[in-house]
Amino acid sequence: MNKKTKILAVGDLHGDTGLAKKLAAKAKKENVDLIILAGDMTWFEQSVKNLIGPFAKTKKPVLMIPGNHESFATNDFLVEMYSPEAKNLHGYSFIKGDLGIFGAGGTTQVGPTSILSERQMFSLLKKGFEKVKNSPKKIMITHEHPEGSKSAFSGYISGSKSIAKAIKEFKPDLHIHSHVHEAEGFEEKIGKTKVVNIGKHGRIFEV
Repeated sequence: MNKKTKILAVGDLHGDTGLAKKLAAKAKKENVDLIILAGDMTWFEQSVKNLIGPFAKTKKPVLMIPGNHESFATNDFLVEMYSPEAKNLHGYSFIKGDLGIFGAGGTTQVGPTSILSERQMFSLLKKGFEKVKNSPKKIMITHEHPEGSKSAFSGYISGSKSIAKAIKEFKPDLHIHSHVHEAEGFEEKIGKTKVVNIGKHGRIFEV
């Protein structure tokens, strides 16, 4: 029987270096197997200092996607800066044992950066999924929430049709996102997929 993978997932830090240090310390204390950063680590890209470094120092794999506050280029730059611990999950995948993780960052609706069309979002998610489709357990990571989910409660940001489509077609066991701050901690089931808005305080999962 395969051992469960322990994951700390975080999003929407928006430049809070103090919280980054606290969460990295939590990851170390809880002895997680890997860390997922689900976008919007920066505040309009004003500074990237001391946001990724604390997580990379844990020497655990750090899987990253951009939000809508940092560009795809900035995400690539941060991955390169903190390699080999940091790994790009935007349109890519990561396999650990019987667990496959795939994802895409950016948003289909709200700027200022990293805007994708619905077609581009689905294409990136499909690209990553194809690499992990035979994994017994699967996690999908996005920054934006799926259309029709609890995180769309305000009506202001309705969410992505393509993310909702990916959940329906790819049937991941878990979908993690952030983006809507007021919906931090919201949890629901869409089909057989557990969908969680992790927010800036983070969440530990055992999958």
